[in-house]
Amino acid sequence: MATLLKHSAKYALSGRLARLGVHSRHGGLQCLQPRLLPHQRSASTSSKILVEMDNSTGIAVLTMKSPPVNSLSLDFLTEFSISLEKLELDRGCRGVILTSALPKIFSAGLDIMEMYGKSPEHCGEFWKAVQEMWLRLYGSSMITIAAINGSSPAGGCLMALACDYRIMAENPKYSIGLNETQLGIVAPFWFKDTLVNTVGNRAAELSLQLGLLYSAPDALRTGLVDLLVPEDKVLSTASQTMTQWLAIPDHARQITKSMMRKPTVDRLLASREPDINNFVSFITKDSIQKSLRVYMERLKQRKP
Repeated sequence: MATLLKHSAKYALSGRLARLGVHSRHGGLQCLQPRLLPHQRSASTSSKILVEMDNSTGIAVLTMKSPPVNSLSLDFLTEFSISLEKLELDRGCRGVILTSALPKIFSAGLDIMEMYGKSPEHCGEFWKAVQEMWLRLYGSSMITIAAINGSSPAGGCLMALACDYRIMAENPKYSIGLNETQLGIVAPFWFKDTLVNTVGNRAAELSLQLGLLYSAPDALRTGLVDLLVPEDKVLSTASQTMTQWLAIPDHARQITKSMMRKPTVDRLLASREPDINNFVSFITKDSIQKSLRVYMERLKQRKP
């Protein structure tokens, strides 16, 4: 039985994902320790992404480090997808923890400058990269845990939702949600599907229509996140939680994940080009460009 990744292989940046599938490549299970010993670490870095791999446990930490707010620019999304692909191809990697190196922010979401005043061709390339990020993360055969150590609106929320489990800092000042309508933007169907699969239809409808941003406690009550912990415990708790997931045989977990997520992934795979065309047609409208300009002006006014 193929995993979700086989269904998205032809859309990979390099095409190499075709060799990935459900497998039980790890024999005996071990009691994994969350702390990393120096000689067991391997690290790779790009300008916006840091990947640290613990070879003894099979756990990788993927840290976003693109100041000031980890905006999902075209360059960021490309680096992210390449980093995730490399981990998928690493047969020793079983789980990925996604977190941020920046204080008070997980990711601020899609970079508006990639959508404002740009050509239709650029907007299309950008949206294809957004699709690729989601397909890789939502369809990953690995265990994925979001260690949300700051606010995560819009596209940042989508990244967290694409993971298997979400742990958020217990700080009422931090918020998370798909707030696209507040910017005059409509969340596409696969954003909606991801949210519905997480919180249910009614909560998703209210959230999307009103563009709600939830405080950490409200996000937990809604089901948007799975656990709240003190801010300084987010990453360590994610590591401890990962060990519980790793205790499940890989093949059984992967097949179950594929069964749950494949219909949602297939919906986008069947209509990637129309989805790109719809986005380009929408985002390049004069009225939408005006909304983006107004929003950017508000952001500038907030800065000291």
